[in-house]
Amino acid sequence: MSDLEGRVAVVTGAGRGIGLAIAERLHAAGASVVIADNGTSIDGRGADPEIARAAAGRLGGRAVAFTESIASPSAARAAIELAVQRFGGLDILVNNAAILRDAFVFKAEAENWDAVIRTNLSAAFYTIAAATPLMRDAAKTRAPGRIVNIVSTAGLYGNYGQAAYAAAKAGLVGLTRVTALDMARSKVTCNAVAPFAATRVTESIKPANEAQAAYKERAMKVPAGAVADLVAWLAGSAAAEVTGQIFGVRAREVFLFSQPRPVARLVRDGALGAEISRTLAPHFVPLETDLEAFAADPVL
Repeated sequence: MSDLEGRVAVVTGAGRGIGLAIAERLHAAGASVVIADNGTSIDGRGADPEIARAAAGRLGGRAVAFTESIASPSAARAAIELAVQRFGGLDILVNNAAILRDAFVFKAEAENWDAVIRTNLSAAFYTIAAATPLMRDAAKTRAPGRIVNIVSTAGLYGNYGQAAYAAAKAGLVGLTRVTALDMARSKVTCNAVAPFAATRVTESIKPANEAQAAYKERAMKVPAGAVADLVAWLAGSAAAEVTGQIFGVRAREVFLFSQPRPVARLVRDGALGAEISRTLAPHFVPLETDLEAFAADPVL
């Protein structure tokens, strides 16, 4: 029997791209899957419910489509309830849904900021808030649950014009840590995965220089399957002790990211500026984007 035989998963943004690859991988490993995707455009405008329905139809009887926008508490609860009603429980939650509305901070509009935060961060909180009570109760009779949040290196490094997207993904890292802590007694794990793969997000990159153009060209060659493999592993029994971690996946490469901790310390004993220059400045982090930080060719 597969490691995920009989498990039940909800995957948001699962109609296309990385989300679809994850849903397909979990399904192939034996899980029943709710394909939660309203079929919106990359900027979150419009909807096409047939995208999720078609994906669920291709997977067959252990898959069902949820076609409402996940970016509201009621819709998030409905998606979780659908998993319970159709498949008898909930064991795996993957928060992958995301949109982009890029703009430099000096040109950004509040409406677009709110839409990105609502879809990329608040929606993940809504699904986690709906799923974790069930996972706590189910831990008495089922194997402990698994939560995986799909984040982005943009939230760790930053990128030009992506204030909303990067802030949402950085917030999702914080939500991952808190969820891991809050659910530790129930042995429910929560981890974050930053993917590198050819997706609508990657395709939408508008390079500002030759280095970013080269990054995009390389990224568009990376398949999403490797991301799905890591998510499926995190959802399985072998990863029972892995929680609160930030991973990255780029084809055959798997990264474990450090997390912010003090790297230097000073005790003031003179002029603050001089103390900072001498003790802290050597440890300052370079102002580079995630596209520049991962400029090397991926291992395909």
